[in-house]
Amino acid sequence: MSRKHTIIKGTFILTVTGFATRFMGFFYRIFLSHTFGEEGVGLYQLIFPVYALCFSLTAAGIETALSRCVAKRLTCGQKKEARELLYTSLIFTVALSCIVTVLLQYYAPFLSERFLKDERCTELLILLSYAFPFAAVHSCIVGYYLGEKETGVPAVSQLIEQSIRILSVYLIYRFSLIRGNRIDIIVAVAGLITGEIASSLYCLKRLRRGPFLSSPPSLKLSSFFRYGKELLFLSCPLTANRVLLNLLQSIESISIPIRLQIYGMLRGDALSTYGVLTGMAMPCILFPSAITNSVSTMLLPTVAEIQTLNNKKEMSSIIQKSVYCCIFLGSACCVFLLAFGDWIGTFLFHSPLAGNFITAMSWLCPFLYTNNTLISIINGIGKTYLSFAINSVSLGIRIFSVFFLIPLYGIFGYLWGLLASQIFIFLFCLGYMRRYIHR
Repeated sequence: MSRKHTIIKGTFILTVTGFATRFMGFFYRIFLSHTFGEEGVGLYQLIFPVYALCFSLTAAGIETALSRCVAKRLTCGQKKEARELLYTSLIFTVALSCIVTVLLQYYAPFLSERFLKDERCTELLILLSYAFPFAAVHSCIVGYYLGEKETGVPAVSQLIEQSIRILSVYLIYRFSLIRGNRIDIIVAVAGLITGEIASSLYCLKRLRRGPFLSSPPSLKLSSFFRYGKELLFLSCPLTANRVLLNLLQSIESISIPIRLQIYGMLRGDALSTYGVLTGMAMPCILFPSAITNSVSTMLLPTVAEIQTLNNKKEMSSIIQKSVYCCIFLGSACCVFLLAFGDWIGTFLFHSPLAGNFITAMSWLCPFLYTNNTLISIINGIGKTYLSFAINSVSLGIRIFSVFFLIPLYGIFGYLWGLLASQIFIFLFCLGYMRRYIHR
């Protein structure tokens, strides 16, 4: 099968899965907002910067690096080495995630009081900590199969994770309703952990089939250090990128309600506005990006493979077609959300404010959807330090808008900064890729 057909097939599978999980997640958000209220959703969203930060530290960078390394090994016919890379990444990430779990439980009260500025987050963080070892297993195995450009396991594991998460929360809710017990948003955190456990068990089960069953794990200590060094060389800038970005995003997320209070809002209103923005409007804006995320996922190992073969002509063709398709999709979504954003917010979320946010953020779509693909291409050619720098500057623009524009213009000052940051990524990446292709 040609690379073009492989990308199309993999993109189709991941896109169908992405739409299915986003569709479920979309109505799951509606269920959460109706059950726990806007403030409850805001509290739930408040812990996600910590979740993203811990996941970035333990597994996110390794997953991307593993995908690229596996793709290069398989291009050279080194299947055994590719499997040993997977074993190395599993040992490293699971050990690191267990350490993070213990540390998060110990420092949960401190983080809630000093960092998140809400003591109600303490029990949420303690429960959340148990998700990371399972997320590490899931992430590494998905990274391996993506390096193989085999999208079946990542797609099914994603569906299992989302389905079990939603089903478990709904069952707990119904059971508590029948018993007459009061429940709060911590149930959603329990659902998140249940989903991670289910998806990691599925991935482990699939890993035991085929060559992994006939060729059981064997990894010498010297090989472990050699592969570990290779993975760390690629993953360190990716991990630093994710960690720094999540730190900045955490500052951003925590500061938005605080700066809204400086603008003149009450604490409850500020948290509700933040919950509507991040828990209702943003998932709606990101819903169509399932397509571009799938393209990005398939492009990374494909670009690494083409770079190994040093085929600049094919590289140029794939990049141009991918970027043009993403721009077209983003432009079409922008027009649709401009026309129907208010109706979507009122009809689905019963929140006119969500409709206002959706309409205002529709201008992000052409840039937001294309930028995922451009950053993935840059990581695919091994320029992980560059993607780190680009994203850091982009977050700097957003942080500036939080601290200096929100007190003057309210939440829409933040949305202007968000748009400016996406335009920066778009223009810089296009300029760099043009230079890379024609040099």
